[in-house]
Amino acid sequence: MDNINVYSPECSPGNVSSPPSPPPPPVKSNKSKKSTDMFLQKCNSFASKATRDSWDRMFDEAHGADVLIHTDDNGLIYAHSNVIGMASDVIRGMMKQDKRRSSRKSISITGVPQDAVRVFIRFLYSSCYEKQDMEDFALHLLVLSHVYVVPHLKRVCESHFENTLLNKENVIDVFQLALLCDAPRLALLCHRMILNSFEEVSTSEGWQAMKQSHPSLQKELLRSVSYELNSLKQRSRKQKEIQTYTQLYDAMEAFVHICRDGCREIGPTKIENPHASCGFQACNGLENLLKHLAGCKLRSIPGGCSRCKRMWQLLELHSRICVDSEQCRVPLCSDFKERMKK
Repeated sequence: MDNINVYSPECSPGNVSSPPSPPPPPVKSNKSKKSTDMFLQKCNSFASKATRDSWDRMFDEAHGADVLIHTDDNGLIYAHSNVIGMASDVIRGMMKQDKRRSSRKSISITGVPQDAVRVFIRFLYSSCYEKQDMEDFALHLLVLSHVYVVPHLKRVCESHFENTLLNKENVIDVFQLALLCDAPRLALLCHRMILNSFEEVSTSEGWQAMKQSHPSLQKELLRSVSYELNSLKQRSRKQKEIQTYTQLYDAMEAFVHICRDGCREIGPTKIENPHASCGFQACNGLENLLKHLAGCKLRSIPGGCSRCKRMWQLLELHSRICVDSEQCRVPLCSDFKERMKK
């Protein structure tokens, strides 16, 4: 504060008394899908296109390259140590281990196709990739991004699998790689797809290969499928129970409504328009049951009538939950109460 000139124009009373107008409030917008689409474009970088093109040209022309990258099938890729070393600490460590006194360092990246290595090294330069290259080498790039610690490339691969590349044919392979490459979100997405489409996935070539190479993982997936099926059955049973309880509750409410207020053709008060809706969906069916019970001739015969039995069950159920049988207008409510006491 001592370095501030109190007589400067910026600190004059006139300027201090007139603060700038506040910025407008933020506007909410749903841009999640647009953000994902932009993330999956050909070049995912904040740099200008000219800058990215310059980096690509530097890689393609290999002018002044001082690193030889050996790949499978005696392939050779030229690169610049400063660029790839800054992009990957692992590659920088590999280059430091090369003790040969040569103008060019030499490292090896094997186990994946040469073209996949070329796409990987190009990404280290400019964070760019061709769409077709990603479709062809997404699995290899996921492995390379994990081994050489390139988080940005790993996120790109995960996003492509999540949005377009993951299917029932490759889900087993992607699931195994996601576990090995520490990609929990991708592993979770694969696991969900396996559970939801287990019949189709279990006939794929990837499943058969996993059965031979990783039998313990296959057993874990089978246990997961079994647990998921049991959970679905339990949820379905609970939903049916809730639905049954809701229907019984609605029936009891409609029953009391009919006997206390009257509805259509039954009860102490009949409504003028029998086709009008009273607000209780169960009224129509209960009225038909009551009419049937009043005139049925089979209810006294052994075996009886199924519709009459249903009506007796509703009457007994009401008596069990009724709190004031003396004032209740539902038929036989107090009789059932006395019978239950005995």
